[in-house]
Amino acid sequence: MALARQVLCLSAFLSLPLARAEPIRYSVAEEAESGSLVGKLAEDAGLTPAQLSARRARLVSEDGRQHFRFERASGRLVVAGRLDREELCGQSATCMLPFELLLSSPLQFFRVEVALEDINDHSPVFPEDRLTFKIPETSESGSHFPLEEAQDLDIGSNTVQAYSISPENEYFSVSYGTGITGKKYLESVLEKPLDREKQAEMDLTLIAVDGGSPPRSGATEIHVVILDVNDNAPIFTQEEYKGQILENMPEGSVVLTVLASDKDAGVNGDISYQLIQALGQSDSAFVIDPKTGEIKLTKPLDFEAAEHHELLVRATDGGGLSAICKVLVEVVDVNDNAPELVVSSFSSPLPENTVPGTVVALFTVRDRDSGANGKISCALEDQLSFSLRPAYKNYYELVTVSALDREETPQYILSVTAADAGSPPLTSTQTFTVDISDVNDNAPVFNQTSYSMYVRENSVPTVFVGAVSAADADVGLNAKVTYSLAPEQGAGRAWCSCISVDSEKGHVFVLRPLDYEHLRQTEVTVSASDAGSPPLRANVSVRLVVLDENDNAPLVLYPAQDGSPASSELVPVSAEAGYLISKVVAVDADSGQNSWLSYHLLRASDPGLFSVGLQSGEVRLRRPVTERDSVKQKLVVLVRDNGKPPLSATAALSALLLKDFSDVRLPHSSPATEDQGGSLTTYLIISLVFVSLLFLISTAVLVARKACRRKELKAGPVLYAADTLQSGLADAAAAGTLPRAYCYEISLTTGSGNSEFKFLKPILPSLPPQHCAVGQGPDEEQDFPSVPVSTEDMAPGNAGALSAGQFNALSFNYPETSDPGSRFPLEGAQDLDIGSNTVQKYKIAPENEYFSVSYGSRTEDDKYVELVLEKPLDREDQAEMGFSVIAVDGGFPPRSGTIEISVIILDVNDNAPLFTQERYIAKVLENMPEGSVVLTVLATDPDAGVNGDISYQLIEVVGHSESAFVIDPIAGEIKLTKPLDFEAGDTHELRVRATDGGGLSAMCKVLVEVVDVNDNAPELVVSSFSSPLPENTVPGTVVALFTVRDRDSGANGKISCALEDQLSFSLRPAYKNYYELVTVSALDREETPQYILSVTAADAGSPPLTSTQTFTVDISDVNDNAPVFNQTSYSMYVRENSVPTVFVGAVSAADADVGLNAKVTYSLAPEQGAGRAWCSCISVDSEKGHVFVLRPLDYEHLRQTEVTVSASDAGSPPLRANVSVRLVVLDENDNAPLVLYPAQDGSPASSELVPVSAEAGYLISKVVAVDADSGQNSWLSYHLLRASDPGLFSVGLQSGEVRLRRPVTERDSVKQKLVVLVRDNGKPPLSATAALSALLLKDFSDVRLPHSSPATEDQGGSLTTYLIISLVFVSLLFLISTAVLVARKACRRKELKAGPVLYAADTLQSGLADAAAAGTLPRAYCYEISLTTGSGNSEFKFLKPILPSLPPQHCAVGQGPDEEQDFPSVPVSTEDMAPGNAGALSAGQFNALSFN
Repeated sequence: MALARQVLCLSAFLSLPLARAEPIRYSVAEEAESGSLVGKLAEDAGLTPAQLSARRARLVSEDGRQHFRFERASGRLVVAGRLDREELCGQSATCMLPFELLLSSPLQFFRVEVALEDINDHSPVFPEDRLTFKIPETSESGSHFPLEEAQDLDIGSNTVQAYSISPENEYFSVSYGTGITGKKYLESVLEKPLDREKQAEMDLTLIAVDGGSPPRSGATEIHVVILDVNDNAPIFTQEEYKGQILENMPEGSVVLTVLASDKDAGVNGDISYQLIQALGQSDSAFVIDPKTGEIKLTKPLDFEAAEHHELLVRATDGGGLSAICKVLVEVVDVNDNAPELVVSSFSSPLPENTVPGTVVALFTVRDRDSGANGKISCALEDQLSFSLRPAYKNYYELVTVSALDREETPQYILSVTAADAGSPPLTSTQTFTVDISDVNDNAPVFNQTSYSMYVRENSVPTVFVGAVSAADADVGLNAKVTYSLAPEQGAGRAWCSCISVDSEKGHVFVLRPLDYEHLRQTEVTVSASDAGSPPLRANVSVRLVVLDENDNAPLVLYPAQDGSPASSELVPVSAEAGYLISKVVAVDADSGQNSWLSYHLLRASDPGLFSVGLQSGEVRLRRPVTERDSVKQKLVVLVRDNGKPPLSATAALSALLLKDFSDVRLPHSSPATEDQGGSLTTYLIISLVFVSLLFLISTAVLVARKACRRKELKAGPVLYAADTLQSGLADAAAAGTLPRAYCYEISLTTGSGNSEFKFLKPILPSLPPQHCAVGQGPDEEQDFPSVPVSTEDMAPGNAGALSAGQFNALSFNYPETSDPGSRFPLEGAQDLDIGSNTVQKYKIAPENEYFSVSYGSRTEDDKYVELVLEKPLDREDQAEMGFSVIAVDGGFPPRSGTIEISVIILDVNDNAPLFTQERYIAKVLENMPEGSVVLTVLATDPDAGVNGDISYQLIEVVGHSESAFVIDPIAGEIKLTKPLDFEAGDTHELRVRATDGGGLSAMCKVLVEVVDVNDNAPELVVSSFSSPLPENTVPGTVVALFTVRDRDSGANGKISCALEDQLSFSLRPAYKNYYELVTVSALDREETPQYILSVTAADAGSPPLTSTQTFTVDISDVNDNAPVFNQTSYSMYVRENSVPTVFVGAVSAADADVGLNAKVTYSLAPEQGAGRAWCSCISVDSEKGHVFVLRPLDYEHLRQTEVTVSASDAGSPPLRANVSVRLVVLDENDNAPLVLYPAQDGSPASSELVPVSAEAGYLISKVVAVDADSGQNSWLSYHLLRASDPGLFSVGLQSGEVRLRRPVTERDSVKQKLVVLVRDNGKPPLSATAALSALLLKDFSDVRLPHSSPATEDQGGSLTTYLIISLVFVSLLFLISTAVLVARKACRRKELKAGPVLYAADTLQSGLADAAAAGTLPRAYCYEISLTTGSGNSEFKFLKPILPSLPPQHCAVGQGPDEEQDFPSVPVSTEDMAPGNAGALSAGQFNALSFN
C-alpha cells in the first residue's frame, strides 16, 4: 500500500507543468509610496489577463507577509505598503524580497525577487546622548581619550564620514580614521594643559556627519570634569590661638574653635583636626571635633592643679597634607573649693553629770582657694548647752556651757559651719553627734495607779490573769525592772499563796483553782525595782476578782426527789383549761444569770393536756379533760438554769383524773406501757433526714476547703519570671551567668500548698563598701587605691621624655605630584629639662635623596620642625619609604629621642586603563540560556587604590538589540540577558569601555558570532482548506493546499513531509515546497463522521525538529438511514384504577443520520384505531415517544390490549419504522374480604354450644370468607381480634376454624363472646370481622349463666417500701463518697511515704550541703515551673531539679495540696562547675524548685 501511494505521488508530481527555472527580478527604492509600480509581472511571465482571472493568479510568500500587490486586471506588480530596508534586512549589503506567483488549474509557479535599494533616511546616532569625562588637571598635552563612534543604519556612502567639535576651543580637538588593522577609531586630543582652579568643568558637542545627499548629522554632549590634585596644604587662620575658660565649666564646654582652609576640592579639600597636647599637661582634659575644629572639655579644669594648658592642633586634608598650630588655654580661678574641717579629737558619749566647760571636740579649718576665697570664719548653730571658742590660728574647741540631762535630751547634734569670703561664699558643715550617757537618777513608774484582774472559778492551775508594767526613764541596767510581791502581803495569810508574779515580765498568775462560793476577791501589793546602784523601787496595788461559773445544777425542792413513791395530784374531770394542778419549786447555788431557772414540760402521758409556767413552775391544764383521757397521767418537768452551758434537773409528777375525790378506785384498764417508739415510718423519715444532712454538710465542708485554699493561693506570693526580674538579672540569666555570687533560701513544705522559693540579697564578704571590687568584663573599669609618689627634677641628666603615644612613629601621605621644596610640618620633641638641656637639633637617619629636616624658631616661643622634599616622588618606582628623625638635646653627655617616619606616596590618576586586546572575538550558540558567559574582557591600570579600580560598561552598536548582553562592572564578564537568535542576527558588535576610579577610560571592540543550531521547527502555512465534505464526495477531490518552510539554513532547513496512515486520504507534492491533501476512497459519515489528519514536516537537523499540522475534516450527512427502535416489541404495565393520563412507558427509535434527517416523530399506526373503540384509552407523545393511559382501567373487566406505534424521520423523503406495544393491566387490592359464615346481616347471632368437658382443640365453629381480587390480594388470613377470655380460644390462620386452646375450668364464664378478623394479603391489606358467641354448658339444656363478682385491681405498694428504698440509696451514696475520699487520701499518703524525699540542708549529701552553706550550687540545675491560670488549682508547685546522679524512678512530680499533677520531664544536660565556670541559670526556668 505504501509503495502504491509513492507511485501515485510521483505520477502526480510528473504530471505538473514545469515551473520557470530562473526567477523574475525587479528593484525598487525603500520608502516607495504604496501603489508604486515595481514591474509588469504578467507580461514578463507570458500570461494574459484572461489567464490570470481564470487560473486565480495570486502572490504567495514563505513568511506570509505581502509587501507587494498583484493587479489581475493589468498584470502589474505594485508596492503594497511601506518598505524599510533597515527593518527588513538590517545592515546586510543586499536586501532581496522573494515570493511566488501561484496559478491554479493546472498548478503553476513563477519565482519573483525584488531588490530593495538603500536611501539616506537615517541620521548618525551616538550610543549615549551625554558623555562625562573625568580628566586630572595634571594630564599632559597630546593625551588621547577614546570616544564612542556614532552608528548609522544606512550603508555605503550614506554612513558616517566625518566628526567635529563645537564650539572650537584651545583645549580639545577630535581625531578619527582607520588604523592599520582596519579598525576605526575616534579620540579626543588634549591640546593644552588644564588648570582646575581656573576652570573646573567645560561642555563640548561632538558632531558626526554622513555622506548622503543631503548629508545628515548626529550629535552628543561631552561634559569634561577636571579632577583635582592635592597640591595645596591646609592653612590655619592663626598661627597661635589663645583662650580663657573658667575652671568650673562643665564637661562638653567649648573652649575655642580653630579654622584651617584648603584650596583643593573634594576629598583633597576636606580637613580633619587632631589634638596634640604638650608634654606634662593632662592628656584627657580636652577633645577636638575632627570636622568643625571645636575644642571642648572632657572634664572640668582645676586652677589649683594647673593655671594654663598648651595644646598643638594638626589639620590634615584628604590627600595627607597637614599643618600645625598652637593653642594656649588660660584657666581662670573661681571659688570652687569649700572650706575643710579636720577633727583632731572628739569625745562621745558624755555622762549626764559632766561639769560645764568640758572640751568635747578639737578641730582645724582650711581652704585651698587663695585671697578672699581662702579666708574662713566658723560658727556653731544655736545651742544652749555648747559653745565654740578659738584655740590657736585655725584651731577651734567645742565645750559645754551648762549641765546635761540625758532624760531630757539624750543626744545633741551639733553643726559647725565654716564659710569662706568668696563671692558667692562657700560653706562646709561638720556635724558632731554627742550622746549623753545615763546615771541612775529615776525610780520605776507603773503605768497605772492600781490594777484589777479577773479569774474564773475552777480555772486550771497557774492561769495567767494579767500583767503589771513599770517603766524607768534611765537606760541600760538602770532601766532594767524586776517585779515581786511585797513582803508584808504574805505574812499570816495562807490564801495569798495562790498568787504569783513573773519577775521579768510582770505577768500575774493564779496558782490553784478558786471557788467563787468561798472567795470572791483578794488584794496584793506588787513591787518594781531597777538594777541601779543603789536600786530604786515603786509599789502598786493589785485586786483579784473571782468570776462565777455555772458549776451547780438546779436543786428541786418540791416535789421531793428522794426516791420515795411520789404522791398523785387529784384533778377533777370537770376542771377547765388553766386549772392549777401543782407547782415545781427549785433553787440554784450559783449567782447572776447562772441562777436564773426556767421550767419546761419534758414528757407526759398526754403532752397536749398539760402546760408548765416558764418562770413560775406551775403545772396547769391546757384544755378541759375529756372522756378519752386516761385516768392516771404522768409528767416529767425539766428545770434548767441560764448558764453556758446550762445545767438541769427533772421533777416527776403524777395526776389522777377523778369525778369524785372520795373515789380513789381506779378503773380497770390494760396497764399503761412506757413511752413507746414511733412507728417504723417515723423512724425511717428521721433516719433519711439525718443521713441526707450528714452527706450535704460533708460536701459543703469539702467545697469550702477548696475555695479557701484557692483564695489563699491567689493572694499568695508572686513568682518571678524572666520578664519581671531586674534588667541586670534578666540579662545575666540570658547570658548563662550571674553577675555576682548569690545565696538562695529554699522553703519546702510537704503539707502546705504555699511552698515558696525566695530570692535573697547577694551575700558579700565583710568588706567596707568603698573597697569592694566587683567582677568586671573587659569593658569595665576597676578602682585601685592611690599611692602617693614623690617627684623630682631630672636635670641635667634627664633625657628628653617622649610620650609613647605621641612620638614613637609618624605616618605621612605625600602625593606623587608634590613639587621639590614642599615642606611638611612635624611635631617638635618635648624635653622636661630646661635651658641648654632641652632639644637643640634634629637629623634624619639614614640620610636619603628625597627628604631633609629643617628646624628653627620663628619667634621666641614659636619653634618649628619640618620635612623638606628634595626630589620629585614617583609612586610607581617606590610606593613607600621609611626613616628616623632624631632629636638631640644639649646636655652632657647629650641624650636623644627618635621617631620613625613612614612616608606613603599617594597615587595620582596619570595612567588610563589598557585592554589586553584591541578586539575580542567570541562564538556563542544561539540556544545558550540567559546568564551564559560569552567572554571576559580584561583591562589593567598601573595606578593604585581608587585610581586603579576599573569598572566596565557595555556599549552596543546601533541596530542590534541593546538588551541581549550585560557586563559585570567588576569582573568584565559579558553575559547573555536572553537567548540569541541566529535568524535575527548572525553577528553582534559591541563596544566596552573601561573606566578607572579617576575618570580615565579606554575602549575595545567585541565581535560576537552567533552559531546556528537547529532551533526552528518547520512551519506549515495552509493556503486553502475545505471542510466539511459531503459523504458522497468522489475520490480525488483536493481537500487542502499548503506550503512548508524552515528558518534554519543548510541541512537544518531541508524539509520532508508525511501523512499519518489514512486509507481515505493521501498527500502529494505540487511544486517545490507546496503539497496537496486529496481523497482516495468513498466516505461514509455514519462509519466515520470526522477525520483528524496529521501532516508532519521534519527537517534534516541533528536532532531533527518536526512540526505537525492537524486538519479536521468533518463529513456532512445524507438521509440514507431509516429510524430503528431499540426493542423489537414493548410490554407496558398499568395498575387498575389509576388516575387519568398516567404515564406507563416510552418507545425510543434512533436514526443514524444527523440534523433533520435524524429527527424522529412518533404516532399510532392508522389501522390500529379502526372499529376498536377500547383503543381510545392509549395515546403516544409525538416528540418523546411517551405512552399514556387516558382513563382508569378495571382489572376485573380488561386485563391487556395491544397497539402499533410508528416512528418516522424528517428527511426528504422521510423514512419510517413500526413496533408493537402490549399494555398489561395490574390488579390492585380494591375489594375487602366477604364473610359468608357466620352471617353478618345484623340478625342476632346464634350461640355455639360447648360442653364443659371438651378438651383442648375442640372445634367450636368455622369462619368462611371470600375475596374478589386475584393473586396475593385474595389470600385470606384469620385472627382472633378479641374475646371474653382470649386464652381460652384459638383461630386457624389459614382455615378460620375456632377451637379451644385449653380445657374449660370452673372459673370460666358460661357465656363467651369472640370477634374474628379476616384480612387479605394486599398492600395495604383490607379486612372484615365476624362475631361469634359460645355457651359453656354441662348440659345443653341449661342455658342459665352464673353471677360473678368483678375482680379487684392490684393495689400499689405502701409508703414504707419507698421510704426504705430512699434511705438505702442515700446511705449508699454517702458511704461510697466517703470511701472514695478516704481511699484517695490513703493512696496519696502511701505515695508520699514511698515517693520523693525532700532534701533539707541537714539531709542533703555532704557536697551539696557544703555548697548550699557557701551560697553556690555544685553544678548547673534546671528548674521547671507549673503555673496554671484559670483552673481550679492555680498553685505554685516545686518541681524536681534534674540531677545527673539520680535514677529516673526518683524523679518527683509537682503536686498541689490535694492533687497530683504530672508534668513532662525535660532532658537537661549538666556540666561540672569548675572554679572558672559559672552556673548557667535560665531566667525562664529559675522560678520554682523541687527537690527529691
